[in-house]
Amino acid sequence: MTEVESRLMSPETVGMSAQRLERVTPALQKYVDQGNYPGFTALVSRRGQLVHATRVGWQDREAEVPVAGDTIYRLYSMTKPIVCTALMTLFEEGKFQLVDPVAKWIPAFATTQIAGPGGTLEDQSPLRPMQIRDVMSHTSGLTYDFLEDFPVAEQYRAKRLMNDPTRTLEELIDELATIPLAFAPGTMWHYSLGTDVTARLVEVISGQSIGDFLRERLFEPLGMKDTAFGVPESERGRLSAMYGLPDLIAPDMTFSTLAGAFASGDFGRRDVEPTYPSDAPDTFQRGGLGLFGTASDYLRFANMLLTGRAQDGTRILGRKTLELMHTNHLAPDLLPYVLGGAPAPGYGFGLGSRVAMDIGQSALAGSPGEFGWSGAAKTYFWVDPVEEIVGVLMTQHMVGFDLPEADLRAVVYQAIED
Repeated sequence: MTEVESRLMSPETVGMSAQRLERVTPALQKYVDQGNYPGFTALVSRRGQLVHATRVGWQDREAEVPVAGDTIYRLYSMTKPIVCTALMTLFEEGKFQLVDPVAKWIPAFATTQIAGPGGTLEDQSPLRPMQIRDVMSHTSGLTYDFLEDFPVAEQYRAKRLMNDPTRTLEELIDELATIPLAFAPGTMWHYSLGTDVTARLVEVISGQSIGDFLRERLFEPLGMKDTAFGVPESERGRLSAMYGLPDLIAPDMTFSTLAGAFASGDFGRRDVEPTYPSDAPDTFQRGGLGLFGTASDYLRFANMLLTGRAQDGTRILGRKTLELMHTNHLAPDLLPYVLGGAPAPGYGFGLGSRVAMDIGQSALAGSPGEFGWSGAAKTYFWVDPVEEIVGVLMTQHMVGFDLPEADLRAVVYQAIED
């Protein structure tokens, strides 16, 4: 049992039903029984009190190692909210404004052009260049290697932007700035390497590496002792094996290739160490992925996003900063945002996280203002400021199209009694 789990409280003390929360385990166990998902850790808190912890299945199925309270997971894109939060601590110090051009801090982006039809190129508008808010909210004009809806993604794949962990963050961003933007900044939402630019902004503005900055500003104050860009050799026995579809960030990987693998039933154990190494913490530092951590650690972070404080009361972010981060930043004509061809009705996007705007359209239990994000290996979290509920779900299943996170949400919300 982890330190967090040792503080498990009776759900009834915060207006929830222990009996009804017992539905969490079978809701997740069914995915393990079907064979594709190895195992899960699920943690639920309300009003800062842990009210439910579930562990089912395997950390390593072949070795018959069960999921444990201290199992370490690759967080993939759940790195993004952490990095955006880090940058906002500098915002609170008056170090930058969200409308500042990215080129003010990373000059190479001043000459980054925009790809037009037929291979044409145009300059960014001096009145509306790529801004800091754009890289945090995915309106920057950047894209991802595995997304195929813009021709510039071919250049991303050719330059191996996602799968060369020997390149430093500075080298990665310098290379990225040489590739044309897929669209004019601010004109659409498109998932991207923007959060990696965010991480580089943290480095340039603070004068520290992103790894050091995260440790000092977030991980140490929050007690996130197992979260970092790597796993010490002595702790790698706690690292979960990866299962599911082929590696999303492998060389030349695209969503079309993954869809073909899904259609053919190509599921299995996957070696993602070549693209997401556990033994290169000084070099493999990124913004859009790269962190390792436990469910307990991530719950500490998510609870801070609810209150602005660490468990001991230390203030990390102010209330109005949290409100600014977790309100919709997308213009109406950019909604609903679309990721990999799938729209997200009912949701807008803030600074690093989705934001619920219309619960009916979302078709998910929740409240307006709920926010959170997920990762490529089906990690997921949400924060509901209205109900003061935080949920964290960890597994290691590459690009699953099932919805265990939606099942978890449904079961958690039905357990509210007050």
